[in-house]
Amino acid sequence: MKILFAIQGTGNGHISRAREIVPLLQQYGEVDLLVSGTEAEVTLAQPLKYKFHGFSFVFGTNGGVDNWATFKLMNLPRLWRDIRSLPLKQYDLIINDFEPVSAWACRLQKIPSVSLSHQCSFVSPNTPRPAKWSYAEWLLKYYSPTSHHIGFHFERYDDFIHTPVIRSEIRNMETSNLGHYTVYLPAYDDKLLTKELNKTGKQWQIFSKRQKTHSREGNVEIFPVNNQDFNNSLASCEGLLTGGGFEGPAEALFLQKKVLMIPMKGQYEQQCNALAASKLGVPVINEIDDQFIYQINNWINDDKKVLVNFPDETAQIVESMVKRYAKQ
Repeated sequence: MKILFAIQGTGNGHISRAREIVPLLQQYGEVDLLVSGTEAEVTLAQPLKYKFHGFSFVFGTNGGVDNWATFKLMNLPRLWRDIRSLPLKQYDLIINDFEPVSAWACRLQKIPSVSLSHQCSFVSPNTPRPAKWSYAEWLLKYYSPTSHHIGFHFERYDDFIHTPVIRSEIRNMETSNLGHYTVYLPAYDDKLLTKELNKTGKQWQIFSKRQKTHSREGNVEIFPVNNQDFNNSLASCEGLLTGGGFEGPAEALFLQKKVLMIPMKGQYEQQCNALAASKLGVPVINEIDDQFIYQINNWINDDKKVLVNFPDETAQIVESMVKRYAKQ
């Protein structure tokens, strides 16, 4: 059996989840990997068959997307050429983690594909989202359209939605509490974070997309994004301060760490994730403003932890997907 697994390369969560799924897929046949996008620091252990520029957004420094940098990075003619040039007839199963090139190539060639992603959970009207409708619903629907859906979210909002994929390296790690707080807020400037967090008197470890070397200022350490370093920091921290992503908060909750989320401004999916997390009891703040230190200190002083049940079902999900959707 030949399998194509196409993965979104904007942000690190998609790649991190794929690191767990790829070895499971390889039990069923030959797996070709495709990645499109330009913003991930985490890499796969296996070589890529296809690497495309894709369609990515660029993190800003004030809590949102850098629209001008995103526009400059965009290359729609190249995206269209990649979609039209991708050969797919050879595959018995095409799996898509919110990746647009392969999704639209499948649609043009009338070939079925399976979403295996967090984003496809929004196919269900039961998945939490803000009361006010947003045009971003169209983006979630048409960015990476597929014929079948297997979704992941914080809770089982529908019959095709499963709880998060927690990587084996996270499930098996020993945890401790060395008293520091881990930070991943790529849409905020490191200098702003350092200035504000130094006011708390606590120890902070920021993982930055912009820094290439380790540095320290007062009680704040800044590290380049690195999978192992981040895992070690998370395993030994008191809590995680992060954006409105999915995989990072899910892993922290699994490890029984405190979580505080600051979803990106204007990023609808992150707003939805933050709303869903808040229904579990995770505190959410909207931005870093003059109330930030007050909110941070409240979180630091609150010992309440959110208890979750994220069973290890990934192997069963992959097996069921292969049996149900692969060409017979």
